[in-house]
Amino acid sequence: MAAAIPRSTTTAQARVAFIGMPNTGKSTLFNGLSGSHAHIGNWPGLTVDLMQADLVGANNCIQLIDLPGIYDLRGLSEDEAVVRRFLEGNGLQLVVLVLNANQLDRQLRLALQLQILKLPLLVALNMSDEAHRFGVEINTGELEKELGCPVVAISAKQKQGLELLSGKLVEAAGQEAVALATADLEILLAGSDATLEDQLEQLISIVVELPPQWGDQLSQRLDGVLMHPLWGLPIFFIVMALMFEAIYALGIPLQDALAGLLTDFGNAVLRPLADQLPSFWSGLLIEGLWQGLATVTAFLPVIFLFFLVMGVIEDSGYLSRSAYLVDFLMERLGLDGRSFVLSLMGFGCNVPAIMGTRVMGSRGLRLLSMLVIPFSLCSARLNVFLFMASAMFAPAQAGLVIFSLYLVSFAAALLTAALFKGQFDSQEALVLELPPYRLPTPAQMFTRAWAELRHFWFWARRYLVVGVIGIWLLNNLPVGVAPASAHSFSGQLGKFLQPVLGPAGINPKLTVALLFGFIAKEIVLGGMAVIYGQSDAQALGSALAAEVNWIQAYSFMLFTLLYTPCLSTVTVIQSEAKDWRFTALSLVWSLGLAWLVSFLFYQGCLFLNVG
Repeated sequence: MAAAIPRSTTTAQARVAFIGMPNTGKSTLFNGLSGSHAHIGNWPGLTVDLMQADLVGANNCIQLIDLPGIYDLRGLSEDEAVVRRFLEGNGLQLVVLVLNANQLDRQLRLALQLQILKLPLLVALNMSDEAHRFGVEINTGELEKELGCPVVAISAKQKQGLELLSGKLVEAAGQEAVALATADLEILLAGSDATLEDQLEQLISIVVELPPQWGDQLSQRLDGVLMHPLWGLPIFFIVMALMFEAIYALGIPLQDALAGLLTDFGNAVLRPLADQLPSFWSGLLIEGLWQGLATVTAFLPVIFLFFLVMGVIEDSGYLSRSAYLVDFLMERLGLDGRSFVLSLMGFGCNVPAIMGTRVMGSRGLRLLSMLVIPFSLCSARLNVFLFMASAMFAPAQAGLVIFSLYLVSFAAALLTAALFKGQFDSQEALVLELPPYRLPTPAQMFTRAWAELRHFWFWARRYLVVGVIGIWLLNNLPVGVAPASAHSFSGQLGKFLQPVLGPAGINPKLTVALLFGFIAKEIVLGGMAVIYGQSDAQALGSALAAEVNWIQAYSFMLFTLLYTPCLSTVTVIQSEAKDWRFTALSLVWSLGLAWLVSFLFYQGCLFLNVG
């Protein structure tokens, strides 16, 4: 437990923290108040980074902090511990408790717990417009009296009541900052559940009047179809397939267009400037640093669309329901329904899927999910496999080859979960609020997707610079050798690794291509083009077919599917886990599994005299 600090503190900037259960619209409210000014803040003593921003229109005098969504301040999840440590270690002018006005019978528990902690409190009743439409009546005056704090009815989605709420925040900015006292926290933790339930029941009877029949008939009718025990899952898979089609139908042309602009900019502006430098430094800046960063930057449209579509699915209320549908299957593997959904997201891109594990309260569940997700066959690997399949197999076989790799991807994920579930145990029950179906607003979705995109770039750029420079140096040193040739450090490393990769059917040239793939799997094809001296895809395919047979090619694809994920994925694993030992485990396991599977396949084919 963090050490107690004085109840009254002084801060250079007023601080307001936002607390609430998942699916209360807390982040929507935070984004609505902060506009586009939110950024990531690293707080001492916490294992997670928090979103923070200055209140728009408040002369930058109020700092807003978005705390993780929690169900109970006495809970044992990591996010609940993070919230307690934050409240102990930081003085606050105000705590804003965001509640879903449709579910006060469950959510007012947090208000009663905060009342025990004696922190300056304001309750924001979000989705009040929905509650009124569904026949839920809330006596805000009585609620203020019972809780002893201001209560504001708002709709963050429709931006109703935000001006009044902002005024309350500005008023609170002039108060003294207060931090959680250890004694008050101990009283909360030692309290009786039965007593709290009695208080909650009494409070509900005073301030909330529920309709005799729930007014959201549309959600009930949709659930009769989408949550059906027989065809609910097939419908979900169809929806996910359509989602991927939409993302890549729109994203890939945007990605190609952005990549073209970045290439043109590099050739027209940066290269002439770099040509004034010695050739070594010019190559390092353009072919190393610029091209590496440009490769990652070109993926931003796809990542933005991914978050945009995921935001629509989540805020519409469907994502919670899909997680519920598959939970009973995943529980046997130590995972839950959310892990399955995020693994499906990984077929688009592993990076945002791993970032999505933040919604899980249990650290063990998050880590196990992060160990499984990188085996999802992402679009970057798919590009490599499409090329290899068309170059090495007949058209009638190529489709089956790609399908088999998807099956191997699923098998690797299931095997990983089964083997490691005991190491990353989770006692967290899947608690899901099933909100009514909603139609998200475009402004809300774009603001959220933009915030996630900025977060991605915030951490990615710090690691990518080091990574791309390191790979370029391997390919271009010692000075004077042909890039990525047998005499370069990467070429020598390829030869050095032959005793390990040779038994798996991977020759030195393909080994060097795998080294390129550590930055991004898209670079595997570019590396092969450099190694084989071919820039045309058809010519490259012919050159490859002249040196390797289909068994070696398929073994190479197996290794590419399972081995160490790209640098962006490794970076986000470290960023989310904040544990280099776990990051090392994920790298060693994926690399070892890739070698074992490729070795068994290649040697098995040789033993059976296949091909």
